Amino acid sequence: MQKIVNFFENLFYRPRWYHWSIGILLLPFSFLLACIMWIRRRIIKPKSFDIPIISIGNLLVGGSGKTPMTIALAQKFKKPAIILRGYGRKSSGLVVVSEKGSIQTDVMVSGDEAMLIARKLTNATVIVSENRIDAIKKAKDLGAEIIFLDDGFSKVNIKKFEILLFPENIPNILPLPSGPFREFLFEKKFADLILTEGKDFKRVVKCVGCDKPMILVTAIANPRRLDPYIPKDLVKGEYILPDHSWFEKNEIEAEMKKYGVDKILTTEKDAVKFEKFGFDMAILELELEFNMFKVINFYLKNYNSGTKFA
Repeated sequence: MQKIVNFFENLFYRPRWYHWSIGILLLPFSFLLACIMWIRRRIIKPKSFDIPIISIGNLLVGGSGKTPMTIALAQKFKKPAIILRGYGRKSSGLVVVSEKGSIQTDVMVSGDEAMLIARKLTNATVIVSENRIDAIKKAKDLGAEIIFLDDGFSKVNIKKFEILLFPENIPNILPLPSGPFREFLFEKKFADLILTEGKDFKRVVKCVGCDKPMILVTAIANPRRLDPYIPKDLVKGEYILPDHSWFEKNEIEAEMKKYGVDKILTTEKDAVKFEKFGFDMAILELELEFNMFKVINFYLKNYNSGTKFA
């Protein structure tokens, strides 16, 4: 399974000539799936919910900075609610992860991204649900004044202000499964605001606790994007699983023993799943550096909201 995941991550983000043979074979499926989304965008009328809704999304699968962007923007508002699907969680249906900063559940029920957001935003309500409309109604019932949809660009049935994030380099512009795009690239015209990494924002990563030999342990999409931030002289090995995977303590201990280390290096998103294990951890802390008030002012000028700031 991991070999298949690695192949497609390379096809999407670091394609070589031999990856394209599979990509070309899959083109009929890519065209079909992208056409379905093209049709959905044009026949489904978005519904208003009488509350400001900001979507932080992307057209590509994998990490683009949606979660740190959501956190950075939401913390500027008084009573925000963050709604996301909760990928990888061991639960289903609608779950209130935190209510006005009070955490209501554990990471296995919430999923890793939702728990990270709940920990970071101490004044926010965080909800996970496959049905975003049910979650919007719940957020309103709980007193939210503004809603952030994490990864909400594809939710064409909801009227919202669309912020779309793009990576600095895109070596493969084909739709899934031949490439990383969930829709045709030209569908970006439906966004209200497009932010490009390297131009409009940049990642700032701190390696906290990186003081001794360790192994990298992570389960994120496209883990090679961590390479520029890893202290290579201290990282003696890697243990990488597919995005949102759950870890087994004994498997990590075996990897630590294999490489002769007693510490792990991981991301903030992964770290919320490790706390019960009691490992000595170093953490790659990610923030986005951008003109936050430029983004907020753009939103206010284009959305008549009267939203209150913190």
